[in-house]
Amino acid sequence: MAYRLDTLAVALISYRNLTVSFGGPLLLDDAGITIDKKERICLLGRNGEGKSTLLRILAGQVEPDKGESERLPDFRVAKLDQEIPVGVEGTVFDLVARGLGPEADLLREYNQATQQLAEQPDDASLGSEVDRLQGELDRTDGWSLDHRVASVIDRVGLTPDEPFDTLSGGNKSRAMLARALVGEPHLLILDEPTNHLDFAGIRWLEEFLKKGEFAVLFVSHDRAFLRSLSTRILELDRGKLTSWTCGYEKFLERKAEVLAAEDKNNAVFDKKLAEEEVWIRKGIQARRTRNEGRVRALFKLRNERSERRELQGKVNLSTNQAQASGRKVITIKNLNYAWGENPIVTDFTATIWRGDKIGVVGLNGSGKSTLLQLLLKQLEPVSGTVDHGTKLEVAYFDQLKAKVKEELSVAENVAPNGDFVMINGNRKHILAYLRDFLFLPETARAPARKLSGGERARLLLAKLFLQPANLLILDEPTNDLDVETIELLEERLLDYDGTLLLVSHDRDFLDNVVTATLALDGQGGVTEYAGGCADWLERMNSPKRSKGRSQDPAPVPVEETPKRKLLNKEREALKELPKKIEQMEAKRDRITSAMQSPDYYRNPENDPAGDQARLEELETKIAQDFERWEELEALA
Repeated sequence: MAYRLDTLAVALISYRNLTVSFGGPLLLDDAGITIDKKERICLLGRNGEGKSTLLRILAGQVEPDKGESERLPDFRVAKLDQEIPVGVEGTVFDLVARGLGPEADLLREYNQATQQLAEQPDDASLGSEVDRLQGELDRTDGWSLDHRVASVIDRVGLTPDEPFDTLSGGNKSRAMLARALVGEPHLLILDEPTNHLDFAGIRWLEEFLKKGEFAVLFVSHDRAFLRSLSTRILELDRGKLTSWTCGYEKFLERKAEVLAAEDKNNAVFDKKLAEEEVWIRKGIQARRTRNEGRVRALFKLRNERSERRELQGKVNLSTNQAQASGRKVITIKNLNYAWGENPIVTDFTATIWRGDKIGVVGLNGSGKSTLLQLLLKQLEPVSGTVDHGTKLEVAYFDQLKAKVKEELSVAENVAPNGDFVMINGNRKHILAYLRDFLFLPETARAPARKLSGGERARLLLAKLFLQPANLLILDEPTNDLDVETIELLEERLLDYDGTLLLVSHDRDFLDNVVTATLALDGQGGVTEYAGGCADWLERMNSPKRSKGRSQDPAPVPVEETPKRKLLNKEREALKELPKKIEQMEAKRDRITSAMQSPDYYRNPENDPAGDQARLEELETKIAQDFERWEELEALA
C-alpha cells in the first residue's frame, strides 16, 4: 500500500482505489473517501456491507488489500467502539490518561500513589514514592498532561476520582469519549455511539460533537441523531462509496431516484442480453466470420451480467400469530417496588388493553427493564397487584440477555431440533426462513461467531418471531440494526394485531410505532402520555425543569378521578355490565352476519334501513357501557 504524506489544503485524510476482501464479494471495490476539517459525516450501509471494516481501516487497525492515502503530517485519529469494556480497574482519571499512551504512565503512577497515601497517611515509603514521582513530573513537564486529562474529563461532565466500574452505562460512554479526545485527534470515529445512552445522553452528545474542533465520522441507526448531527452522508453499497452532500431526508429522495434509474438501466441491459442469447442459439449463422464481433460482444455482456452485484433485498419480518388475548391484557393496581431505599415504581395504577402499543421511556437507571419484569410477574412487588388477562402468550426480546450460541451455526441457533420451522401453521425449511432475514445459505450454515453486530440482531429477531405471541415485549430491539431493517420492523409492528410493550431510546422509532408512552422519572413516578415520546422530551427540555434529578417535578397523575367508595347500585352495575356488553356484541354480530349474506336483500321480509339503525344504536350503547365500565373499575 502506498502512502503520501502531503500537506493538503483542506482534507485531513484521503484514500483512493481502496480495496478490501475477506474471501467473498469485495467489501470495498476501488473506493475513494476524503474527509475535510470539522466535517460531521454519517456512514450508512446495510448490515454486513463493511462499515466497521472501513472504520477500522481509517483508524489504522486494519490494512486494506490495495489503496493509496494522503493525510496531514502528524495526523491523529481516535476511534470509539460501541462496546463498553468490562473489568476495567482504576478511576476515570486513570482510564482517560491511558489515551495518551506511554507518556502518561508517570502521571498515572503519581495519581495512584497519592490515592494510596491518602488512605495510608502514615506510610513513609508511600510518601517518599510520591515525592520521587512529583520530582520526575516537575523535570519532564508532566503537569501539562495532568491539566489536559483533567480538562477533557471536565468537558464531558465527569469527576476524575470516580471508579470507572461504578459508573452508569451512559457515564462510562462519556469516560470512553474523554479517553478518545485526550489525544486531541483530527478525526474522531464513532461506531453506534448512542447504543448505551439515554435521551439526555444522546442530546448531550449531539451538542458536544457540534461544538468540537475535530472532524467526526460516525455510524448510527438513530435517524433523529444522524439527522441532527450529520453535514454529509457517506453510503457504502455493494463495495462502492458514494458521497451525498446533503441532509438525511434529501439523501433518501436522491437515493430512491438513483435506484429507480439503476433498475431501468438493468432492465434495458437484460433485454439486450436476452435478445443476443436468442440470436446465438440460432446456430451456424451466428458463427460466420462476419459475426465474430457480435459474438465477442455477447461474451462481454455475459461477463458484465455475472459481475453485477444486486441490491441486497429487504428483510421479510413476519410474526407467528397467536390466538387473541382477552380484552384486558394487564391490570396494575397501586404497584410499589424499590431497590433498597430507591423507589422504582410508587402507587402506579393502569390498565393495558388488547392492541395497545406502549413505549416505556426514562433516563438510564430509572427502572424501565424492572417495570417490564414487574408487569410480566418475574419480580414480586413490595405492594400492589399485577393481574394478567386470559389467553396471554408472551414473547420477550431482551438483546442484552439473549444468548447466541457461538459454536452452533446460524440455522442451529434458530431451529435446534430440525431443518423445518412452523410459521402460522405452515411448514418452512430453515434456510428459506433465514433467507427472509437476509441470511444466505452459506451464512446460515456458518458458525454464529462470524456474524456482525447487525447480523446477530437479525438472528435474535428470527428466533423471537418463531414464538406465537399476542403480547410482544421488546427491550431495545433496534440496536445494531441498519436503518432499512428498522423501518421494516416499524411497519410490521404497526400491522401487529397483538399488544406491544417497547423500551427504546430511538426517538423516531418510538414516535412512529407507539400509541402511548409511560415515562419513569427515577423516583417512583410513572407518567402516561398519549402518542410517542415527543411530549415527554418537550417537558424534559423545558427551561422550568430543574437540573437536578432529585428536584424533578412530581409526575402528572395518570388518573385524576377522585377516589371514593362504590355505591351499592354502582357495585351491582360493575358486575352486570360485562355480561350486558357481551350480549349486545353478540346481537350486533348476528345482525351484521345476516346483512352480509347474499340472500339478505332478496328477501322482502328483511328491513335493511331498520337493521342498519339498530346496528348504529347498538354500537353507541356498547361504547357508552364500555366507558361506564372503565369509570366504575377505576373507582373500584
